[in-house]
Amino acid sequence: MTPSDAGDLRFLEITRWLAEDLGFAGSPVVPASSDASFRRYFRVTRAGESYIVMDAPPEKESLGPYLRVAAMLAASGLNVPRVLALHEARGLVLISDLGSRQYLDALAQGEDVERLYADALDALLVMQSMRRPFASELPAYDRALLMREMELLPEWFLRRHLRLDIGRAERAMLDRLFEQLLQSALAQPATFVHRDYHSRNLMIADQANPGILDFQDAVVGPLTYDLVSLLRDCYIAWPRHRVRAWALGYRRRLLERGFALAAGEEQFMRWFDMMGLQRHIKVLGIFCRLNYRDRKSQYLADLPRVLDYLRAVAAAHPETGEFAEFITSRIDGQFEQAQARALAQARAEAQPQARAPS
Repeated sequence: MTPSDAGDLRFLEITRWLAEDLGFAGSPVVPASSDASFRRYFRVTRAGESYIVMDAPPEKESLGPYLRVAAMLAASGLNVPRVLALHEARGLVLISDLGSRQYLDALAQGEDVERLYADALDALLVMQSMRRPFASELPAYDRALLMREMELLPEWFLRRHLRLDIGRAERAMLDRLFEQLLQSALAQPATFVHRDYHSRNLMIADQANPGILDFQDAVVGPLTYDLVSLLRDCYIAWPRHRVRAWALGYRRRLLERGFALAAGEEQFMRWFDMMGLQRHIKVLGIFCRLNYRDRKSQYLADLPRVLDYLRAVAAAHPETGEFAEFITSRIDGQFEQAQARALAQARAEAQPQARAPS
């Protein structure tokens, strides 16, 4: 994308702001990334220095949460982008550039896994040990929000993606499952929750590794949510024994920090598993919604990994066994066909439209 893309009015607004207000006239502006929301990011270079412009259309994305959480995390010494300039009315922010190398890239290239995860867990420990009264500054990850997230599964994954008709008995099974997961989440100690703490939102940094992104949806909620987001990542998977060792090592460090945690190892791992079910149920729905509603088909490739997590964890606990059976009997038989259908549709929509004969 370049300034010649006159159809992109937001891009023209960004370039005017950079040139007229911030003195970036003539500086190259190129796409840096986009995410699963309406936000976009552009990289701009001036005098050899690189910066990021965050574009958050005000009618769709409020900047308030981002600015509030960025200040909170920076004050705790964490490596987050610094806000350098702001035009809140236009939904534009100039921030420092944490680079372009995600944890996911480094892990896929075989970098030191234990070191990278140690750094990520160190940063998580700082977030969850913050002393400031964040409970009064952040929304609660409450019953309504947790339940609303899980309802994305029947709406977008089961009905829209798999084209399944859910009967009364199956709907009752899902209701029981959702209630169990809800009760487990609400039984955990409440702490700061980044809410999307994983390998695509962690950046490799030479100092104060990792750089942390995409924290604007932070809430106060269950202790294990970010931990399971990191260790049962939707974009890269690790052996179960390794995940358990990391999770229990993190529990020990919480106790060493004086965190009020009465749960023993097995209770902690049950919380971890149940929280993972809640998150991955939500993610199946979100990834499908991104494809069908927002035309972001790239997340379809990650659905098999997320479904594998659900299948394995649900089968490991008697109380979620009926959901494991539902996956085997109702989902697995439809999944490959649904994937093929959705991917074919995405490829067809990506093809240039044939020109009508003149």
